[in-house]
Amino acid sequence: MLVPIAIRQIRAPFARMMSTKAQRLIISGAPASGKGTQCEMIIEKYQTPHLSTGDMLRAAVKEGTALGKQAKEFMDAGKLVPDSLVINLVKERLGEKDCQESGWLLDGFPRTGEQANALEEAGIKPDKVLLLDVPDAALVERVTGRRTDPVTGKIYHMKFNPPPADVADRVTQRSDDTEEKVLVRVAAYHENLKALTSTYADVLYRFDGNRDKKAIFQDLEKVIDA
Repeated sequence: MLVPIAIRQIRAPFARMMSTKAQRLIISGAPASGKGTQCEMIIEKYQTPHLSTGDMLRAAVKEGTALGKQAKEFMDAGKLVPDSLVINLVKERLGEKDCQESGWLLDGFPRTGEQANALEEAGIKPDKVLLLDVPDAALVERVTGRRTDPVTGKIYHMKFNPPPADVADRVTQRSDDTEEKVLVRVAAYHENLKALTSTYADVLYRFDGNRDKKAIFQDLEKVIDA
């Protein structure tokens, strides 16, 4: 039986007393580490506003906000949106009423030490950072086994959640869900991980993410509720 990685107790000078439903959380992990699944479970239980920078960028562009217009210029040119613009977008979102009253769950951002430092400088400080650790081999298996039904959009996994017989012949694999490409993404994740964990050392909690999703969530709950 896999044993959860030991977690560190929070000792943060900037942490303020908040209710369980009003905590400021960051969830992090490699591609296919299970962040999305755990986010869904956290949101369902705690009703915490979910912040995905990708979703926020798309919404800002669609709404035509000042930041959205700036982001669109970079996106239309095929360039990465600068960290400074993303940070401003996050700051703007965190200023909204729901985040002020109910806390927030920042999903997969920051990804680098530079982004984490930029958040700190902007006064955006999490109470707890939840890091899912999954072995590289398991990450590769999770990604390369994924298949999508082009008709319904539902995602299956050939080993863990195979498509039914009437769907199996039409499922497709994303072009970037190959072992070669996922290893590149995982390598980039590891390259940035040390700087990221260093920035949040005092509020970082690590979990064995290579287990049943409910077992992982039970450990997350213990930290969130502490």
